[in-house]
Amino acid sequence: MTAGVLRVCADPDNLPSSNQAGEGFENRLAEFLAEKWNSKLQYIWWAAPRGMMRMLNGNYCDVSMEAPTEFDMAGVTGPYYRTSYVIVQRRDAPHKITGLDDPALKGMKIGVHLFAADGENTPPAMALSAHGIVGLVGFSTTYIGGQNRPEDIIKAVADDSIDVAIVWGPIAGYHAQKLGVDLTLTPVDNDTLTGMQFAFSMGMATRRRETALRDSLQAFIEGHRAEIQGILDQFGIPTLPLPETRPGGPAQ
Repeated sequence: MTAGVLRVCADPDNLPSSNQAGEGFENRLAEFLAEKWNSKLQYIWWAAPRGMMRMLNGNYCDVSMEAPTEFDMAGVTGPYYRTSYVIVQRRDAPHKITGLDDPALKGMKIGVHLFAADGENTPPAMALSAHGIVGLVGFSTTYIGGQNRPEDIIKAVADDSIDVAIVWGPIAGYHAQKLGVDLTLTPVDNDTLTGMQFAFSMGMATRRRETALRDSLQAFIEGHRAEIQGILDQFGIPTLPLPETRPGGPAQ
């Protein structure tokens, strides 16, 4: 890491996390961090699904502003927020879905984001399949040239094209807020049938060997939790309570 320079890995087109116009919550967090550290902020742009951690571990950048705390390919801080996939419905929906085991799902059109063509590579798609639910409507993202924008799945719920969507919480909360539509967001519990995880604690990441930098990031998080939460709230990010701190270590 170059003294006085904060090199941040970021996706150029991945709201609400980040974009090249600086409109994401990761952008705001990076700006806040650079200000507090009196450092020049420099972005290294790379589309997230195509090797963000390789960029980090390859010394192209020093910090990723968001990574699951359980991620073992990097040195990740304790969490600064926790979120989950959420069930998205219109507020006036005649039946409220509260979990993946609701039998009403079998008669509904359910929107899920897909990262590839097979439809079996996101937690909602895999878990719903295990529950015997086949009425899935796939929405691509723009990360790898998809035809849909991530917010199109939220628009589809709002205009009644689909009955319900199961979406990563930050994407759902941000785009529902931006579109100004009246929707309910219900957190998805970790699935007992498949053992699949739907809630994740998110921290900041650096290279595993950069323990001093990781500790400095942890100190920044601990010293500015209120401001960080304020940024998340501004972007409509739905958050869950953070897990309790483990004896001798940060919360995971």
